[in-house]
Amino acid sequence: MKLSVNIGSVQFKNPVTVASGTFSYIQKYSSIADLKKLGAIIPKTVTLNLREGNPSPRIVETPSGMVNAIGIENAGADCFINGKLKELKKIGAPIIASVSAHTDKDFLVLTEKFNKAGVSALELNLSCPNLKHKTLVAQDKNATYCIVKAVVRKACMPIVAKLTPNVTDISLIAQAAQDAGASAVSLVNTFSAMVIDVNKRRSKLGNVTGGLSGPAIRPIALYMVYQTAQRIKIPIIAMGGITNSSDALEFIMAGATMVAVGTASFVNPQAPRDVLEGIKKYMQKNKIKDIKELIGVMK
Repeated sequence: MKLSVNIGSVQFKNPVTVASGTFSYIQKYSSIADLKKLGAIIPKTVTLNLREGNPSPRIVETPSGMVNAIGIENAGADCFINGKLKELKKIGAPIIASVSAHTDKDFLVLTEKFNKAGVSALELNLSCPNLKHKTLVAQDKNATYCIVKAVVRKACMPIVAKLTPNVTDISLIAQAAQDAGASAVSLVNTFSAMVIDVNKRRSKLGNVTGGLSGPAIRPIALYMVYQTAQRIKIPIIAMGGITNSSDALEFIMAGATMVAVGTASFVNPQAPRDVLEGIKKYMQKNKIKDIKELIGVMK
């Protein structure tokens, strides 16, 4: 049974990873979840400098999901590279670092830093403000193209563009990332959402709005992956409410090369491993010799 997949020039031993930001650098769970078995680990997004994040409350549970407004709280790239990254490497799974920035220059500085950090790939979290147009970078195909192209020129590793679903047609943004030289796209990020406390008559989040994740978004995320797979040729790392192997297989059959488990990890830290084992059992039962036989196979 062959489970390996490729993102650019890098081969990963299987298609299961963890979505950025949902495993709290994975440190708390590494003793109970056998993360070494995963195809890759995508840690929490880091920025060039320290960010304190949004005011609390930052997380609110909703039916079949949760809304979060963490605000990319992190200690900055240097602290991450010299600290958390070293700890994560001890796990033994390949690392796909995730970065975000407000300017093209900061993205390039981050790229240079991670070129020397020994990671397998670099994910650009483009759900960040496009200061020129007052939108998110990933809501503007031209801004997406420009940043990805500039980073690809500097990078010594495959570049993955992480896209927001809060657009009219996500496949057009993915096309721009592909045209700019991205090795893969990662989708979808969270959907814009909010929750109101009717007694206090104000948002339950300190930031007022946040991002919806969890099983509630899965059917929409699945459609977006399918829609994007019809347009682009580079691999898709899919996420959005995956809780079990059946969910993951849906995304793979819709055209995803890899799948990332996110919110489910809060409920079951072993969810990523369970998803991987379930995919193996499905392949054995159906006599599938290579995971690639399932990618985009939906009739």
